[in-house]
Amino acid sequence: MNAHEIDYRIYGEEMQYVEIELDPQEAVVAEAGSFMMMDADIKMETIFGDGSNQDSGVLGKLFSAGKRLLTGESLFMTAFLNVGHGKKQVSFASPYPGKIIPIDLAEKQGKFICQKDAFLCAAKGVSVGIEFSRKLGRGLFGGEGFIMQKLEGDGMAFVHAGGTMAKKVLGPGEVLKVDTGCIIGFSQEIDYDIEFVGGIKNTVFGGEGLFFATLRGPGTVYIQSLPFSRLAGRIVASIPGGKSKGEGSVLGGLGNLLDGDNRF
Repeated sequence: MNAHEIDYRIYGEEMQYVEIELDPQEAVVAEAGSFMMMDADIKMETIFGDGSNQDSGVLGKLFSAGKRLLTGESLFMTAFLNVGHGKKQVSFASPYPGKIIPIDLAEKQGKFICQKDAFLCAAKGVSVGIEFSRKLGRGLFGGEGFIMQKLEGDGMAFVHAGGTMAKKVLGPGEVLKVDTGCIIGFSQEIDYDIEFVGGIKNTVFGGEGLFFATLRGPGTVYIQSLPFSRLAGRIVASIPGGKSKGEGSVLGGLGNLLDGDNRF
């Protein structure tokens, strides 16, 4: 599977958008709600799944769309195709303050694992699938449940990070400990697990949750300073009578206790 080759440019600082330049008959797929603007000769079409297997028949399309339901996304994505004769532009905006990160999947050995809500858009031909956690602790306490998204192919994909982004390149055996909600994504070589913070004072009074993620190299890790669940929690807490829904864990409200950052 060869993804379409696209050129791009990212604009802005805190509220960024990415402008993608399409040659004739090139296309990009995006999550619903991320579209910003496009030239007149760009055709917009709603498709099942990610569009990576549109020639695989009805069952292939249903399977592609069904995978997206497991990650909490819509059954549909939107494809933007250049039907004109020259280069055309289409732009997609970040959903909240942060950074847009370009990921060249060809440089990641064809696979990148990210949070369920991090994906913004990608060249048509990139597969947006699911990555199951094979470890019970990681699934229950990892902040993203048993399922994360995986981006596969050889084209460009774009993910969104909240706040400021940090890129860490880990050597063999090197370990980075991270708040579970602050992970944007990582290359497939990274060994990802959950570790108990430990200590009575840390557990009861630390305000940072009972677990954090351990990421073991070699590989590349992308970290965000402002997870959306943290931003949403602050907003809800500031509303008189507001009550948090307990984002970030399959345990619901109990997940706030386990998942970190419990200050008021």
